[in-house]
Formats: sequence, C-alpha cells, structure tokens
Amino acid sequence: MSDAPPPNSPPRDLPRRRFGAAPADATPRMETVRITQPDLQRRGALEKTRSRLVYTAFGFALLFVAVVVKLADATILQPLAPHRPDRPITDLFATQKPADATSLAQRAMITDRNGQILAISLPTVAVFADPRQIIDPADAAHRLKEVLPRLDEDAARTRLSDTNRQFVYLERQITPREELAINSLGLPGIDFRPTEQRHYPMGRTAAQVLGGTDVDEHGVAGVEKYFDQRLFSDPSPLRLSIDVRVQAVVRDELSKAIDFFQAIGGCGIVMDVNTGEVLAMVSLPDYDANDFRNSPADDRFNRAVTGMYEPGSTFKLQTASMALDSGIVHIWDEFDASRPIQIGRFTITDFEGKHRWLYLPEVLAYSSNLGAAHIAETVGAERQRAWLKSMGMFNRIGIELPEAGLPIVQSAAAWKQVVTLTVAFGHGISVSPLHVVRGTAAVATGVLQRPTILALPAGEQPDGVRVMQPATSDTMRKLMRLVVTDGFGKQAEVAGYYPGGKTGTAEKVGKHGYKRGFKENFNVAAFTSVFPMNAPRYAVYMMVDEPHGNKSTYGYSTAGWVAAPAAGRVIARVAPMLGLLPDIQDAPAINQALYIPLQPARPAGASRGPIAAAAPPTAVKPASLPAKPVGPEVPATAIPPARPVTRDPRHEAALPVRQAVGAPVLPASAASGSLAAR
Repeated sequence: MSDAPPPNSPPRDLPRRRFGAAPADATPRMETVRITQPDLQRRGALEKTRSRLVYTAFGFALLFVAVVVKLADATILQPLAPHRPDRPITDLFATQKPADATSLAQRAMITDRNGQILAISLPTVAVFADPRQIIDPADAAHRLKEVLPRLDEDAARTRLSDTNRQFVYLERQITPREELAINSLGLPGIDFRPTEQRHYPMGRTAAQVLGGTDVDEHGVAGVEKYFDQRLFSDPSPLRLSIDVRVQAVVRDELSKAIDFFQAIGGCGIVMDVNTGEVLAMVSLPDYDANDFRNSPADDRFNRAVTGMYEPGSTFKLQTASMALDSGIVHIWDEFDASRPIQIGRFTITDFEGKHRWLYLPEVLAYSSNLGAAHIAETVGAERQRAWLKSMGMFNRIGIELPEAGLPIVQSAAAWKQVVTLTVAFGHGISVSPLHVVRGTAAVATGVLQRPTILALPAGEQPDGVRVMQPATSDTMRKLMRLVVTDGFGKQAEVAGYYPGGKTGTAEKVGKHGYKRGFKENFNVAAFTSVFPMNAPRYAVYMMVDEPHGNKSTYGYSTAGWVAAPAAGRVIARVAPMLGLLPDIQDAPAINQALYIPLQPARPAGASRGPIAAAAPPTAVKPASLPAKPVGPEVPATAIPPARPVTRDPRHEAALPVRQAVGAPVLPASAASGSLAAR
C-alpha cells in the first residue's frame, strides 16, 4: 500500500512480456486505476480510528502505570501497619446490653437452683415482605405455601396485597432449610430478619411457674411476665429456687395419686421453712411450656397460688396455735365433742367422732370439728381475725408470680359467730395452698417467712416475722408429730425423718351448698406437713382435687387415705436429694423429745376446760351441751390483747398490690347444711 500512486497521478506503464520470454523482451503496458469518492472517505475514517486507538492505548498505559506505582508505594515503599483493637479479644464476644427492653436483644436464661436450664432463647429467622415490591401476590403466596406448609395461604395473600404497608410478617420462626428454600424461589420483596424463639428444654417441668412469652418474646404469664424487664436488661441467668429433681418427684407422686383416685387435678409444694424458698410447685393438669399459646386455660391454671380452696382441717393447726399462744387454752384442756353443735340452720358434726370430751391433743389427732369450734369460741372472733391476719391469710401470698390470688375472707362486719366456729376447722374462708404451706411452716418454726421463687444467695438468711412464742411452736411440733404417729396422718410416716402434719378434707361448695358425702368425689383432700419435726427444714403439701374412693380406701376419699400417703412418699424420695439422711440410731431419743400424750395430765387445781374469753353464745342450744362436771377452778386471768406484728420489708404487707389473673375459685360463704370435714 505504501507504493500506491496518488489518486491524481497519471497512469504508469507496467512492463509486459510474453510467457517464457526473457525480461529484455518485455514491452511497456498501460493500466488505468480509478478510485471513487466513497473509497476515499472510508480510507480517511480508518486513518482517524487508528489514531484514536493509539491515544486510548496510551491513556490506559498511563493509568496502569499509576496503579502500579500506587500499589508499590502502599505495599513496598510506605506500608501501613495492620489495625489491632486495644481491648482483649474476649470482649469481642461479650454480650452487649440492648439500648432498651423493646429492642431485639437476647432474653436471659432461666435456670433452677442447681443451674439446670429451664428457659433459653434460641436464634431463629423470621420471613417478611414489602408488599409494594410484590408483582403477583397470589402466585407468591402459593409458592411460599409449598415451602411452608403451616402458612395460611389466604392470610398471606391478603398481607402481600396490602400495598399501603411496607412491612408485613409472613412467618415468625423458620428453619435454616426453609430459609434456603424460600431464598431459592427468587421472589422480589421477600426478605429475612434475625429473631429469637423461647425454648423450654424441660417441657412440662414447672410449666405454670415459668409461664410463657408472646411472639415478640415478652412475658405473658408466670416468671416470664413478673421478671420481663429484668430478663431483657440483665443477660445473666435468672436463678430460681426450684429444684428440678424435687419438682419431678412431686409431679410423679401427685400424678400417680390423681390417676389412682381418678381425680380431676391436684397440686404439690415443697418449701424450705427457714428461708421461704419454694423448691417444687406442681399443678396438674399441666402443659408443655413450649406450646404455651395453644394450651387450654385449665392446664395453665396454677392451683398452688391461683386456686382458692377452703383449707379444711389443715386450719386446725392455726386454731390450736392461736389458742395456746394467747394463754387462754392449755394443752390439758378438754372440749366437748360428744354432741353436734346446732347454730341457726347449721349443724357442726365430726367425721367418725369419738362422742366424748376431747383433750386438745386429741382434737388435732382425731381432727375434731367440734373441738376446734369450741376452741375458737373460747378465744373469740377478734383474736381469731387478728391471728389469721398476722399469719398472712387475708392478703396475697407475696410470691413473685403474677397469678397469685387474693384469699376470699368474710368482712369484719360479716364475721359472726357461725363464721368464727366454721373458720376454726377450715370452712368459711378460702386461701391458696401456698397460704396453707406458709402457715404450717410458721407453726413449726414460730417465724413467718415470705415465700419466694428466687434462689437466695448462699448463706443469706432472710428476716422473717416472729408470730408466736417459741414455747408455742415447740408444743405445736409435738402435736403435729402426734397426728402422724397416733392420728389420721399415720400413712405419712417415714422412718428416720419424723414428719408431722395435719390432714384436711374440705367439701367443695357448689351452687346449692356443700356437696355432701365423704364417700363421694366432691372433696379436696390435702395433707400439709413439715419434716423433720425435731429440726424443721422442709414443708411438703399434697392436695388431690375431687378424688374417688376405691376398694383400697374402703370407698373413702378423705385426706388420710388419699393425700397423706403421697406426702410420705415424697418425703422419702426427696429427703436424700436435699442432703437429709434418715436418723434411725437416735430414734428413741428423738421420739421421746417429740412425745406428747393424747391425754396430758391436768395440774392440780386446773379446770376441765379453759376459761372462756366471753359468755357462751346464746345461739348454741344449751340442751346439746352437757354441763361440765364440778371440779376445782383456777382464777380467771386477764387476757392480753393480740400482739402487734412487726413487718419487715419482705413481708407481704409491704408488697404492691397486683391484680391476679382471673381464675375460678371456690366461694368462702357456707351454705345451709351440715359441716363435717377431716
């Protein structure tokens, strides 16, 4: 191309020769070449393009050289030292506290007193959508349904069609496999958000105590609700006083008793009498805590603190303690249990009564309603109300559970003579089982402790409220032991542990009064106990709701046949777990120290019965009460007023009043008919 003539050059001659001729024989040849204007333009464009490519290549070469120089300077000539954090590497993994309780933050674990995990939050993923980015809501909902069978396709289609919203949840918790499958669908507007799911590894264990959370991880019942803010703000585990080993034993024995006697439910409690720590709280039927939102209301009902029941004869411990501590009644006093008491339209009788005058120890051992009524009549209504109030029977129990209910108590104006007599043996007042347990513990130790569901720090001893003289509690321990050795609680005996307690069978109240019959299934059979009585450590309470008698109980469904054996089995199983071994070697000395006769000797000059605090009520028919035999009397002494009870910060009176979760309770008012319980 470099030899091409210019376009305007004249044609040049080219040599021409024949084939095979010598070059010298060649003759000139004339050729004419014509170049058109388009060819000239094309040649000019090619030349211009060639020059541009040269300039572009030169520019890229300069950029490449600049990058190479910069890299060489940063890595070879002037390298920078790597960044190293000043804090230790362990701080990088420390859990950061959330800014507030409503932000997404890990909820603290809940453990039992030994560190066993009861509740923990596990990381999971939620799938959400921006409806404005969804092209075909129906198709998107259908494809999501294929991955998530539990998804409500119609509801999802409705959410995805709402273009006025920018954020809608489709499913709260999905598995990693489901997340991958949804992501593979390639649907625009579908995204994922990290979240948490509350998990309860122990399933049904302490389900009503733990409660549950909603979809946003906020507590809605039990410990989860009461400590909701604390579980969000403090990442350290919340340590409960519950011992899962003891909890499992109580649930097992209670379940066996309910099945054996075909009852509708029951509850069991184990509490440290010296600290108020609740080691076990069982209410049956229960539910799997992981399925809280779908569980029936009856299963979530906590009979131990929400249910209010007439305590029955377990309240006779309160009546006897009140009478002895006031100094009005003595251990050798006798009370007329020979005939029923007719007051108005009510008749008070004994179940399998002795039909004679009974000493105070016999009143408890044989669970005499007549004896308890006469004791309360002697002490008086005002002292009775003051005593029960000081024992916390009029207030909420004060435990850290929002479901704790308020006892059903007659007002002072309605506290007439019939109420005084019936409350003496546990009718006409309704309290929770935990009220009974705390009251029993106070009778054994003389100190009223506030029950708690939290484990106390090692070595910490809470300050309780002394509610009776030490001499009174010493006597009551012997009387409680007497109920097990010689009374209706014999089947609760456990060799080497010296339990003491009291049976209590209360007839349930219906629309038309008490449902009669101890051979029927309308009773609440309970046994409250403390062991060992020579050095009280733990209280055990077992209650079976509406048990049916069978051949083994001769058709009876009373507490001595139903609840006392279950309590004895619980004591035998949990005592070794709690570090208590049976003391057989010292049995003679311990039994002697706890011994009290059924019929104590009366001091010289003492009357057969106590000096009444007030004149006998006119409502009691005189003909039904035989006259006391004439005998020496002791001068009447002035009756001191009820002692004021000092409150400490842990007492329930200092607690803020909370509205308990609604639940069915038994009415406290007595209906017309006969009152007889054991």
